[in-house]
Amino acid sequence: MALSNVDRELIERCLNKQPQSWDAFVFRFLGLVVHVVNHTAQSRSVPLTNEDREDLCSEVFLSILKDDLAVLRSFRGESSLATYLTVIARRVVVRRLVKRPSSTPLRGDELDRGDGENFEKRINDREEVQRLLSGLGDQEAEVVRLYHLDGHSYQEISTRVGIPVNSIGPTLSRARAKLRQGIN
Repeated sequence: MALSNVDRELIERCLNKQPQSWDAFVFRFLGLVVHVVNHTAQSRSVPLTNEDREDLCSEVFLSILKDDLAVLRSFRGESSLATYLTVIARRVVVRRLVKRPSSTPLRGDELDRGDGENFEKRINDREEVQRLLSGLGDQEAEVVRLYHLDGHSYQEISTRVGIPVNSIGPTLSRARAKLRQGIN
């Protein structure tokens, strides 16, 4: 889906720093950002408090504001703005959750408070992910791990794995197809 005229005008208003444009931007995309935060945390089995959720949403919007709206300036309009912001939000949230001490496995005292089922699910999920990734070649598994689990950009993955940036997307596509076959 291409960039809508409404979103194109909203971006232009924000980039031109027109009054209330940022408020309109936040109002339009806050629900999307909250959804991405919740979904990303849930997929990583990380429980969030309301304060955590608010902090993560704020961090997403701050990343958009950073460097005079560099994220919006670099948007090429080849997809919908919502799709683009979903990717941006997910990466911000994953990076933050990876750095966050509470994203480590639950401690024993938390298990005593009735979180045993969640802990067991996290162990089973991690084992399932490892099982699925073991069906991939080393390089494919590393690319999938870096992109989907650690939230790295194509450029970062290229540098770490030592393959060209334009090979990351095709590698992910092949790996996803293999993973889907392993799930079915």
